[in-house]
Amino acid sequence: MRHRPAALRRLTVTGVALAAITAGVCVPAVTASAVSPQRTTPAASFDPAPIRDLLTRLPDPVVAGALVRVAGHGRAMPWTGTAGEVSRDAHFRIGSVTKIFTSTVVLQLAAERRIAIDAPVRRYLPDLIPTAYGTVTVRELLDHTSGLPAPAGIPGPADGPGWWRKGVSPQDVVRNAFAAAESQEGRQPPTPERVQQYNGVNTFVAGLLVEKVTGRTFRDEVTRRIIQPLGLRNTSLPSPDDMSIPTPHARVYIGSDEVTEQSPWAWAEGGMISTAADLDRFMTALFRGRLLPPAQQKLVFTVPDVSSAPTNTNCINKTSCFSAGGLMRVTLDNGVTVWGKTGSLPGWTNGVFTTRDLKRRVAYSLNPTGAASERPYVMAVLNSAFAM
Repeated sequence: MRHRPAALRRLTVTGVALAAITAGVCVPAVTASAVSPQRTTPAASFDPAPIRDLLTRLPDPVVAGALVRVAGHGRAMPWTGTAGEVSRDAHFRIGSVTKIFTSTVVLQLAAERRIAIDAPVRRYLPDLIPTAYGTVTVRELLDHTSGLPAPAGIPGPADGPGWWRKGVSPQDVVRNAFAAAESQEGRQPPTPERVQQYNGVNTFVAGLLVEKVTGRTFRDEVTRRIIQPLGLRNTSLPSPDDMSIPTPHARVYIGSDEVTEQSPWAWAEGGMISTAADLDRFMTALFRGRLLPPAQQKLVFTVPDVSSAPTNTNCINKTSCFSAGGLMRVTLDNGVTVWGKTGSLPGWTNGVFTTRDLKRRVAYSLNPTGAASERPYVMAVLNSAFAM
């Protein structure tokens, strides 16, 4: 068994220590009436003191390392802070932030009229999508209103966590989800009344859709359409058998086990590796319309007006918050609305968020130990980065 870094072994878990770090930090699960509609933009100048103070308290029993990069208008931008054994230019596994890349590729194909955004997905993937889900559209995949079943466990020896197993293809993940749903007594296919249910199967299907209409791998398409044109030299989608991560990077632990090179191969759903600077460059290009023409650019910020499933913990007031561009719309405690995406894998919690006008942007990567929820730390970063 591998051991934790000495810095973590020296720490003692106490409620007082955690309270000292998270005091005054609130998650954005606030009611709409508690948000002032006039507060729509962050302060003109960024004060790094609150984030710097948080980082000086790390590592602790909950978060072993951290990287925070704040960019935007104003002097001394970008600002970068780190904690633990993490460097300013560290690579990290971005998890579900990958979904923004995938949605962008799908919207590019829609702009090229190779995919019809409101056409049934089964038109393109008849051998994958059962007839019971024959009315599910491409748009519903992207904004998580498809009603497709969630990922299910893959039978067989466990060579990876969760639903992933070595040798399992994206098609296997999708088919197993349908098979598991059919075996559930009373399970019904989607109804005309749409509900937003955040679901990784949607993005697996989106990735397979890209491969079907282009005749090339999703990895090739995301590379030639986004990574290379934007010069994202530190961004990649590894092959399924590649668990390595480019240096520099944090050494990631869950308990006493190192999991730096142990990760579920989540492919188009959550398998990419990047850096804070690359994610900022990608978001800036996306928001400025460099990747999509106007009709598809509008969809990046189009959130369906439907109810939200209880599992959508990042959506408030039971209303939807995920757009057709793969983004989350989040209103923070001070009323500032930001757009972006979170992503998590064992040992990694990441995110990239920006105001619509790009005047304030943040990319972060935390290394949670699994001892307790790291959500208060994430919200501390966001609320401080977009402070009034």
